[in-house]
Amino acid sequence: MQVWTGLGNPGPQYALNRHNVGFMALDTIAEVHGFGPVQKKFQGWVQEGRIGTQKVLLLKPATFMNESGRAVGEALRFYKLGTEALTVFHDELDLAPFKVKVKQGGGTAGHNGLRSIDQHLGADFRRVRIGIGHPGHKDRVTGHVLGNYAKAEQDDLAAMLGAIAAEAEWLAKGDDTRFMNDVALRQQD
Repeated sequence: MQVWTGLGNPGPQYALNRHNVGFMALDTIAEVHGFGPVQKKFQGWVQEGRIGTQKVLLLKPATFMNESGRAVGEALRFYKLGTEALTVFHDELDLAPFKVKVKQGGGTAGHNGLRSIDQHLGADFRRVRIGIGHPGHKDRVTGHVLGNYAKAEQDDLAAMLGAIAAEAEWLAKGDDTRFMNDVALRQQD
């Protein structure tokens, strides 16, 4: 089993925040791949399903971003899984908007959700970094991250989320390069 965690903040007031793009990615994957109903578990919301031949648990922590590691740690311990089974979908300031990159391990780059997971489990987990772009000055970061996607960005956002869900089987198979390439190709259409 794999555990795919999307990072975000619970509550309708955060639903369209750039910081919640991890939640959005999981919702789209669940819909496209016909995952089961949402259940409250592991201090969050989970859905179970299959992507290709792989069993995947989608987890959206309800702990708020800064405590995401509590929910993720609880799920991994319950299933007796290590960080090799974990993939975290999160917003990334250092990538251009709607660019998608996958990497194994690394630092937190000031991301509180990643920092929390790192504190609970260590840094060696796979990350799907979803670009939100940098607002240009560090004083504007919080407003940018916690701001909603603009109307003009909705089509690009939907296309990116659709591409992530459509190519998720490559991620489930562990072919991160093919996943990134195919997501990028879909976004060029």
